Amino acid sequence: MIYSDKVMDHFQNPRNVGTLPDADGVGQVGNPVCGDMMTFYVKVKDDRLTDIKFQTFGCGAAIAVSSMVSEMALGKTVQEAMDITNEKVAEELGGLPKNKMHCSNLGADALHAALENYQARKAGTASGPAAEAAAGRAVEGAAPDHCPYCDGPVQGPPNMCSCKTCDLDLVECGHCHLYTNGAETRCTHCGAQLER
Repeated sequence: MIYSDKVMDHFQNPRNVGTLPDADGVGQVGNPVCGDMMTFYVKVKDDRLTDIKFQTFGCGAAIAVSSMVSEMALGKTVQEAMDITNEKVAEELGGLPKNKMHCSNLGADALHAALENYQARKAGTASGPAAEAAAGRAVEGAAPDHCPYCDGPVQGPPNMCSCKTCDLDLVECGHCHLYTNGAETRCTHCGAQLER
């Protein structure tokens, strides 16, 4: 599998990695078939993305795509960022192998999810456990019983995703009470430090 120099650069030196605990919008998407998981955090001021961070659990192409999406979106208006497509991401990276094109789709989808979350919060229509967690608020009575990576049921103890695709050790966040990958140091939903 041959990657372009640009893909390799973004994989080896990813830009904008991390979380934004005070994000204006958070979006998370995953592909249970390949196991890739992307979370984007955005800060918006005067309808322009002033900061963007991402966390990606996945292959080198997924990391490169996330990095490129973050660079393409930073400084853009919300609508301009919404216009970023998987084709544009792949083109900016100098192409992706056919079997990795789904990664560019995930990157654009995660960005769009974060922007939609921002717009819903702004309109006061964001709801549900994921929106509450993204807003940094604990969700009383939320049922943290599904894997955030494949939406399969979590069985415990120990807390394990029961599907055979991701088969991850999961940790319940003490802040938002949703599950995240046990290999993470911060909750992928609300950004809180995970306690072991």
